[in-house]
Amino acid sequence: MRLHVGCAMWTLKSWQGRLVPHPLPPHERLRHYASLCDAVEGNTTFYATPTRETVASWAEQTDPDFRFVVKLPKTVTHERRLADADEPLRAFLDAVEPLGPRAHALWVQLPGSFAPGDVPVLARFLRRLPAAHRYAVEVRHPAFFADPRAAAQLEEVLTAIDAEWVPFDTTAFFRSPPTSDAEREAWTKKPRVPLRTRALTARPIVRYLGRDDTEHTVAGWQRWVEVAAGWLREGRSPTIFIHTPDNADAPALARRFHDEVRARVPDLAPLPQPIPAEPLTLF
Repeated sequence: MRLHVGCAMWTLKSWQGRLVPHPLPPHERLRHYASLCDAVEGNTTFYATPTRETVASWAEQTDPDFRFVVKLPKTVTHERRLADADEPLRAFLDAVEPLGPRAHALWVQLPGSFAPGDVPVLARFLRRLPAAHRYAVEVRHPAFFADPRAAAQLEEVLTAIDAEWVPFDTTAFFRSPPTSDAEREAWTKKPRVPLRTRALTARPIVRYLGRDDTEHTVAGWQRWVEVAAGWLREGRSPTIFIHTPDNADAPALARRFHDEVRARVPDLAPLPQPIPAEPLTLF
């Protein structure tokens, strides 16, 4: 029984000197993040496929049970819309191979225009993927959430290959108007879709967006604390990613979320103690 928690990235300027040491060379940043959280979203791979050497360095900085949820390149998902994408897909799969067991799931994030009518394209794409990996799909078209038949069709395709449906819960974020520059920017970019809490596999993945205000973020995730606790009692092993518009305290918030779930599921092992952000002294 394991709950993994993480953030949208493993390095951020506002963490330096507070959550991780400063200065910290780039090749050490993931190692320090991995002492705070045991999962991370691989969003950078959406924009460019890294070299195998770069990915090998990620593996070297993390334990084998650390979880990467790595996003497929936008060339595959958004530009070619899962069709005629063999070459960039092959390059991506080769690049992420050094992650080994750390590649928890390859994440197929689809554009908002990818509608229920496109599900057969997704089905063909998923059937051709290597069985060595697990897969997770995120959809944003409103019909998947409003039309039970569309949801059932998508679930059938995902269940056929034991793939997960990744919800991105922005309901708490959109509950009240933005109050900061970061929130105003997120207000124009983040998807507005209804809440979904149904898991399809033994390893559900959730993305949760709170607010810059900590108490609003914590209040908004209470349903996920209960859902995660329920999944653990069922024998599932969830991964929960905590976002805020500025992500300034995201690692600490992820650890707090883990603590709240552990208070309800006492058999859950605690997260490891983080590497100190400042050197220890004798006085």
